[in-house]
Amino acid sequence: MEAVKIINGKKFMWDGSNYPEKENASEIAQKYKNDGFETEVLEEENNYFVFTRRVVKEVVVEGNPII
Repeated sequence: MEAVKIINGKKFMWDGSNYPEKENASEIAQKYKNDGFETEVLEEENNYFVFTRRVVKEVVVEGNPII
């Protein structure tokens, strides 16, 4: 399975697991959604795969600025 897929013009990352049943994959996808991720469940060769993405909304920089 490819770790990265472009779906509808958006980059999604595979969560690294394969699920034999769609219900299991859907449950995991819902948990990701609850944590603020966009998700897609794809079927390939009788297995289901969960892909996620999240847009960075804020970048926090730690440390002292270089002057």
